[in-house]
Amino acid sequence: MKGVIATRAPEVAVVDVSHGIPPQAVLVGALVLRQAAPYFPTDSIHVAVVDPGVGTSRRALCVETATGCFVGPDNGLLALAAEAAGIRRIVELTDERFFLRPRSATFHGRDVFAPVAAALATGTPPAAFGPERSDLLRLEVPVPTTDGRVVRGEIVQVDHFGNLISNIPPALFPERPFAVTVGSVRIGAVSETYAGVAPGTPLAVVDSFGLLEVAVRNGRAVDVLALGPGAPIVLTPS
Repeated sequence: MKGVIATRAPEVAVVDVSHGIPPQAVLVGALVLRQAAPYFPTDSIHVAVVDPGVGTSRRALCVETATGCFVGPDNGLLALAAEAAGIRRIVELTDERFFLRPRSATFHGRDVFAPVAAALATGTPPAAFGPERSDLLRLEVPVPTTDGRVVRGEIVQVDHFGNLISNIPPALFPERPFAVTVGSVRIGAVSETYAGVAPGTPLAVVDSFGLLEVAVRNGRAVDVLALGPGAPIVLTPS
C-alpha cells in the first residue's frame, strides 16, 4: 500500500497509525480510527483496512467529512470516525480507472484503497470515484448501563501494551468512593497514574482517550488477568 501511494503521490506524507489491529477485529479498528483521526490536520486522508469481506459484494467507500476523507471497506470500520467528523458525502468506489490492474480478490488495500487515496491526495475529487450513496454500514458498539449507583460495561479493546480498554467514560462514574471489578478481579479505586500501585499490581485508570482501562503496572493485563474483549467491568460503591 505504501509503495502504491509513493508511486502515485510521491510528495504525500504517509503516517502509520497502527498495524496492530487483530485479524478480523473490525470494531477494534473502528475504535482506533475514531480515537486517532481528530489529531490529524484538516483535509487528511485516512485509509483503513480491516477487511474480512474482501472480494465479496461488500462495498468500497470514500466518505467525505468536514475534516477529511475516509477510505476503506463498508463493514463499519469507517463509520465511528466519519460520523464524529461530520459526514458530507458517501461515494462508492466503482470507477476501475483508479484501481491497480490486475486487481486481487484478497488485497483491496493495495489495489483499491491505496490508489484511491493517492488520487485524492493529488487533487481528484471524491465524486470522480463512483456514485453517491446515502448510507454506510454502522457497527453495534456496546453501551454501558447504570442501575442505581452500579455501572456495568465491558472491555472493548486490548491495546498494544496489553491494557484492557472499557466502554465506560468518567461521566458515568458513580459518586466516589467506588471500586472497579473486571471479570472476577476486584481492582479497587481508580488510580491517577500507572505508577500509583506497586509493580505487578492491577489498577484502573482513565486513559488518554477518556475511557476507563485496566492495566498492570510493568505488565500486561490481558495476560496477567486472562481477560479480553467482552469481559464485564463493573463499578460499585465501596
